[in-house]
Order: sequence, then structure tokens, then C-alpha cells
Amino acid sequence: MIHWDFAVNFFVALFALLDPVGNVPVFAASTAGATGRERVQIAFVISLFVLGFLTFFYFSGLGLLTFFGISMPAFRIAGGVILFVLGLKMVNDDFTASFAQAAEAEAGDTRTYVRRHIERLIVPFAMPLLIGPGAISTVIIYASQAKEFGLPGTALGIGAIFAVSVATLLSFLATPLISRLLGKIGLSIIVRVLGLILCAMAVQFLLAGIADSTHGLIRPEAAAPYAK
Repeated sequence: MIHWDFAVNFFVALFALLDPVGNVPVFAASTAGATGRERVQIAFVISLFVLGFLTFFYFSGLGLLTFFGISMPAFRIAGGVILFVLGLKMVNDDFTASFAQAAEAEAGDTRTYVRRHIERLIVPFAMPLLIGPGAISTVIIYASQAKEFGLPGTALGIGAIFAVSVATLLSFLATPLISRLLGKIGLSIIVRVLGLILCAMAVQFLLAGIADSTHGLIRPEAAAPYAK
């Protein structure tokens, strides 16, 4: 029973951190002008990236960051900078416009459209928007806990990552329904609001990263306002 509790808790934590449902409007905006088939291909590749990257960190963990001499606070600060740039683009509507222009320029060429969008979406959409420092650190923490359960714990951890990847795929496949419900105006409003939220998240990442790498420079309640 404790194995399944571990798997469920791991899945819930990852799902909350990736928040694929909350990122559906961003995905809809970034695939504006795409056909149904193109959107499915893009969603499938992003979900595979989520599966592969989280699995990679599940096994490599802090060893990779240690090899390159990168601390988790530094990774968190870097992710915050990238998210802040993305948030500004969304607030100014440059984010949606850039993908719309790309869709018009590549109309009629499905393979080019999908390839260009994947190149644009892997960073910063798949990472660090979906897979941020919080998700990576969570995977590392649960990987260490899985060692206590042996091979079954490792298998359940991989299963939890796979389930989150499938949930991400299903959420993005529901994009056409979300787009019809919101319309262009509603989608634009939501993207701008999400951009503002992303900017705030980016600042929070920066505060947390600076607080973890310094002593007394950032107040604990500012770095982790809802920590118990």
C-alpha cells in the first residue's frame, strides 16, 4: 500500500507543478492557425519531451547538475529569467503574434510548421514553463524516496511520470474545445493575464533562488510565502 501512496503523491505533485490544464490557453495561442493534425503532432512531441526529460532527471538527478557545477538556486534563477521574458511577450501579445506570423509563413507545409513550432515551444514552453526547477527538484526528491522501495518503487515512479505525460497530452488535445469556448478575444485576454502571472512566477523563482544562495538578503516569507 505504501508503494501506491508514493506513486499517487508523486503524480499529484508533478501534475500540480506542470499544470497542463492551466497551460492549455498558452498552448492554444502558440498553435494558432494549426490544423488538427499539426496540433496533435506538436502536443505528442511535447508530451514525449516531458516524459523523456523527467525520466532522465529521475535517474540522473543532481549528478548532472553537479557535473556541470550548477546549483539548484542557479537553475531556479535562470528559469525565472526565461519565464519573465516569456511573460512580457505574452502581456504585450508578442507571443501570440509571433506564432500567428509563423503559421501564415509556413501555411501548406505541415512538416515545416510542426518542426518550427517544436523548436519554438521546447524552450521556454516545455521548459521551464512546464518543467521548471520545482518539477526537477521534485523528481529528484521522489527518486531518492523510491530507492527505499527497491525496483517496485522505481517502476512506480516511472509510471507516475508516464501518467503525467499522458495527462499533459490529453489536456493539449482538448485545445480545440477550449479555443471554441473562449474565442479569439477570450483567448487573448487569458494569454495576457497568464503573462502577468508568469512574470510574477518568474520574480518568485528569482527571489527563491537568491534566498537559497545567500544569507539574510531575502526574507523567508518573501522567498516562500505559503510555506508552512
